[in-house]
Amino acid sequence: MAAAWSLFETQENIVNVADKYGVRLILFHGRGGSVGRGGGPTHMAIRSQPPKTIKGKLRVTIQGETIEQQFGEREVCFRTLDLYTSAVLEACLDPPSMPKQEWREMMHQLSETSCKVYRSYVFQRPEFIEYFNLATPVGELGRLNIGSRPASRKQTKGIEGLRAIPWVFAWTQTRFHLPVWLGIGDALSEAVEKGQLPLLQTMYDEWPFFKGLLDLVEMVMAKADPRVTAMYDAKLVRPELQALGDELRAKFAATKAQVLKIVRHQELLEDAASGAHPELDEKIRLRSPYVAPLNVLQVQTLHNLREFDASSGQDPHASYQPSETEIIELLSRDPHRDLGTKHPFQAAMDDCLMITIKGIAAGMQNTG
Repeated sequence: MAAAWSLFETQENIVNVADKYGVRLILFHGRGGSVGRGGGPTHMAIRSQPPKTIKGKLRVTIQGETIEQQFGEREVCFRTLDLYTSAVLEACLDPPSMPKQEWREMMHQLSETSCKVYRSYVFQRPEFIEYFNLATPVGELGRLNIGSRPASRKQTKGIEGLRAIPWVFAWTQTRFHLPVWLGIGDALSEAVEKGQLPLLQTMYDEWPFFKGLLDLVEMVMAKADPRVTAMYDAKLVRPELQALGDELRAKFAATKAQVLKIVRHQELLEDAASGAHPELDEKIRLRSPYVAPLNVLQVQTLHNLREFDASSGQDPHASYQPSETEIIELLSRDPHRDLGTKHPFQAAMDDCLMITIKGIAAGMQNTG
């Protein structure tokens, strides 16, 4: 929330400076797969931009798996271009009004609180980084060749050096999407307790930016499943750290309740006139039975890999030496395997992990 509002204000300031000095300005937007990296429904994203920032022109860079999703087939490509074109035309013919001062003040309040809560967990809880490394496959992402750049910008044990892609991607794999919602529930709850619920609901009804923001959070929370996250914790996280996971899942439930209260829904993505997406809800429900088994397989694979790495060759699986020609040939094709140094069991588990990562990413769509 704090990042989205900061971008909104920054764009406004840049446009004002350009207008003052007569500079023709076209903003260049980066759109990754995840909501945290510019992802989400194209039409909604463009319509929620600040006033006067889209003057008949828009430049974007499409990143990650979004390239194939939006431009991989001819019909899909034209549909994507239609969405961009129609949204830009609407932004010109029916531009959004300037946000009211009380709306701006509310956003400053919400941003400050949400950022404070977010940082209190991610940067100020000493056990958080260990919990993150254990509860997600972030450590294993670095050893698999699934990105164009290293997972970290520099060698560090903290969150600061981690790139945005693995940070978001790892939480997506566990179906928790923590970077999207953490802190928002506390900010909304604080405002509601001050009697500002009517103002928040008015902002949702009349301000495209705020509506788009909460709709994206609602969409991501609909894709989350705290039960799956609890399974990762039970199998992979040390008992003394599992209380943090329970605390975060309680935060998720509280955030969900506050979002539903403001958008006036009983359930996430409820089919209502206020702007839900029933077709998206159906897609999520149809994909979930296929994604859940992949999560179960991934948890077991991570458990096996970590036990093997920690055993120094004493793990029961250390005796695994496939004799079947087909298996030997398959493992020898592993591009991540350093022949002669990686044990066949590690190669097999890495291959299994890669399959689960790709499958979960395809099921979640907004991955990172």
